[in-house]
Amino acid sequence: MQASTPRIALITGASRGLGRSEALKLAELGVHLIVTYKDRESDAQELVSRIEALGSRAVALRLDVGDSKSFAAFADRVRGVLADTWQREQFDYLVNNAGIGLMAPFAETTEEQFDLLVDIHLKGTFFLTQKLLPLIRDGGRIVNTSSGLARFSFPGYAAYAVMKGGIEVMTRYLAKELGARGIAVNTIAPGAIETDFGGGVVRDNAQVNAHISGLTAMGRVGRPDDVGAAVAALLADGNNWVTGQRIEVSGGMML
Repeated sequence: MQASTPRIALITGASRGLGRSEALKLAELGVHLIVTYKDRESDAQELVSRIEALGSRAVALRLDVGDSKSFAAFADRVRGVLADTWQREQFDYLVNNAGIGLMAPFAETTEEQFDLLVDIHLKGTFFLTQKLLPLIRDGGRIVNTSSGLARFSFPGYAAYAVMKGGIEVMTRYLAKELGARGIAVNTIAPGAIETDFGGGVVRDNAQVNAHISGLTAMGRVGRPDDVGAAVAALLADGNNWVTGQRIEVSGGMML
């Protein structure tokens, strides 16, 4: 690609938390953005304004990652936005970030809770990526989102962690199958981060925050920009030879 051609990233669930930080960190590098939201349209539009203030173009689109039947129509909207906004047929980077937190002991987890997590985290990531593959340029990159909980264990997160384990396996298979197109696929696995995710327990519960800080080599819990900066670094020029990897961004939690 010519240097004058802007890079374009699509980030799901970017109206808050990690996705928002990832979008802003990429915009600081001159990357243009398509950001998705489910319910927080005003937050998504405010993010678009922030991105544009940094000098990049951005568009916000509604997407429910738990509704796989909507993905074909969403891909058509992305195709239209690419043509109308950038006069392009493809984008460069897909960041599968959207998700929900759900805490329930293994013995009390319901099928409805389990199915919800499957639809959003596992099925959603799998089939959304599948539908968007024709729109990702050869030589592009995909970043999937796992969790430190796929490596270490905390009671109450069994179902959630199972989904993230599946994401890590999916990443390796995608890296293998998309290598012929020069598409690198990796997993970012955040540790405990101060956001509103899961009810904001890490951010708002001082006891939980202090306990996790004590289990972390860097002596504190994570912040959204820790993950946003890591994703931006992974997508920066020069990292196209890194693929099929799980990169934990946890400050050395439970080493």
